[in-house]
Amino acid sequence: MDLAVIEKAANAIADKHRLSIIMEIVKKGKLVCGDVCGFTCLSQPTVSHHVKILVDSGVLNSAKSGRIVELTINKEMMKQLSMFFLQLS
Repeated sequence: MDLAVIEKAANAIADKHRLSIIMEIVKKGKLVCGDVCGFTCLSQPTVSHHVKILVDSGVLNSAKSGRIVELTINKEMMKQLSMFFLQLS
């Protein structure tokens, strides 16, 4: 287990807006970046900033199709985070 990877992912999810993005993706299975602006009430540049942090940390996967960016949870990263936190309990 790479602690630097865990640290980056944990830092990425340590924000209320990013947590709400993750929870919405969990509920719906996937999201388009444009949908995030609607439920967070954040501007498009702010949403892009938060999404970039989540993707760069490996928490989210992004797939671009033309101008549409589809976001999904990186389940492998979530398993690593879960295993790390389970070791602490």
